[in-house]
Parts: sequence; C-alpha cells; structure tokens
Amino acid sequence: MNKRDIDKIEEYIEKLEQQTVVEKNSKMIQYEEETGKYAIWRGVITEGFKRWVRGEKIYDRNKERISLYVSEETKDIWQNFLDENNLSTLSKLIRMSVKKFINQNKSDPNELSKINPSNVSKISHDLKEPLTTIKGYAQLILENYKNQLSGQVHDTISNIFDQSVLLENKIIQFLDNIKVQTKSYDILLIEDDIATIKLITSYFESKGYICKGVVGGTKGLSELKNSKPKLILLDIILPDLNGYDICKIIKNDKEFSNIPVYFLTAIAGSEVERNLEDTGADGYILKPFNFSDFKPIINILSKSN
Repeated sequence: MNKRDIDKIEEYIEKLEQQTVVEKNSKMIQYEEETGKYAIWRGVITEGFKRWVRGEKIYDRNKERISLYVSEETKDIWQNFLDENNLSTLSKLIRMSVKKFINQNKSDPNELSKINPSNVSKISHDLKEPLTTIKGYAQLILENYKNQLSGQVHDTISNIFDQSVLLENKIIQFLDNIKVQTKSYDILLIEDDIATIKLITSYFESKGYICKGVVGGTKGLSELKNSKPKLILLDIILPDLNGYDICKIIKNDKEFSNIPVYFLTAIAGSEVERNLEDTGADGYILKPFNFSDFKPIINILSKSN
C-alpha cells in the first residue's frame, strides 16, 4: 500500500470520526459480517473497524477472547474439536465443558472446593498481579489526564477501575479466606525469643511431641486459624499484643476456649497469679525454667492422646 492510499484511508476514518451521528455504511456491514465484531459501538467508530480499514490483522471474536490465556496449540486443538463435532463457537464449547465438569462432581458436593492448599496463595497472586496493573494505570489516567479525556472515554476507564476493585474484593473474599490446613502439632508456642523457641521445641520433640513456635501474638492468633493445637504456651510480654489479652481472646472464642493455655513468662509469679482468673489461663511456668517445670504440660498431652 503506497502513501497515497494510506492518506486516503486516514482521511476516510477522520471524516467518519467528525460526524455527529455515524450511520452504518457498506464497509461497516462487510466488516461486521467478516469478523462478527461491531463497527460502531454506542455511536462511536470502533478501533477494530479502523484497523480493518487500514488492512491490519483482525482476530476472530471467539479466538480473541481467549488469545491471552491459552497457547496457539491449545486453540488449534479446541478448534479442531469444534469442527469435528459441529459446535458453533469456542464459547459454547467452554460452557458445555464447565457444565459437564459440574455434573460429574455432583456426587461429591465438596469436590469443587478441594483446592490444593499449596496452590491457593499462588492463584491469588497470579490473579491480583495483572489486576493491580490495570487498576494502577486506570487510576493514573483518570488523575493525570482527566481534562483531556472525552466523557465517553472517561466513563469507560472509570468503569474499568470500578470493575477491577469489585473483582479484587471477590478474590480476597474467596481465595484469601480459604483456611490452608498446615501440619498438625501438639503445642503452639507464642514467644518473642528465638533461642527459647528452639530450646523448647527441641525438648518436646525429644518427648515425642510436635511444638510449633511463632514470634509475636498476631502470628499466634493467625496460626490458630490454620490448625488447632492441644495446648498453648504463651509469653506475656510480646512485641505486638499483650499475652494477657491474647489469652482472653482465645478463651472467649468457642472454638478454642477448651484449649489449655499456660503462660511462660519472666514476670513475677505473684502478678501472674492475680491475672489467672481474669484471663482464664490454666496455669503458668516462670522463666528461667527447668525442664521438670513442664511436667504438667506433659501430663495434659499424654491424657489427650
């Protein structure tokens, strides 16, 4: 195509864009019949039609919808299946596949919810990452170029941003609230000193018990959402939450109130005793401790087996 032809095409597109009311012409009808796409959308010439007039490659509507998500090889396999089974569109094939999958798993209502816990975090990340980019660019355009945008373009970008926020919230509500079950253990140790965690963990392992140590009260409470221990050892002075308050939270929760909680602290015993009734704690062990001090813990664990 020479420069003269290109100039004519651009002049033709420019004239269309200048029209207050765009009426569908023969070229537009031809474009829609060939591609299955709209030449005019809400009174505006579509970018797809402009590309078609310029002679650029236009993708079939069915393939374009999935072009970013599956490989060319996969699309070819799907297309061959369509041709062999007289199916009209890829969209229909996808709908039929989903329906068949659901029907096959109706015998086990929980089948659809059996997500590999190790993959949940990755799925959430992979969905959020492109969504963050879309949101970010939409917000930048709206904030920095709002005076240069036509009303329709502004509304379209605003809608993209709003829909991205809604989708993000759905991802958070569904994936981020899935309880990822971790390996079960006997003791949850909430302590801010790493050396103490290692020492106590090793001691209970030597006795045949599994002890999970976490640094800080917030992590301790989060850990309870993943696995329910047989007993909790809880330091009182922690970098984030107070051990007394943590114990109250645990004991006021119906799901965890029956778990024995023992304070493990360097605070004076007289002060700890004054707070036992208020916090609901089952006992305490003072630092520095001897391993014989853990005898009550071993007794509780042995009875729970």
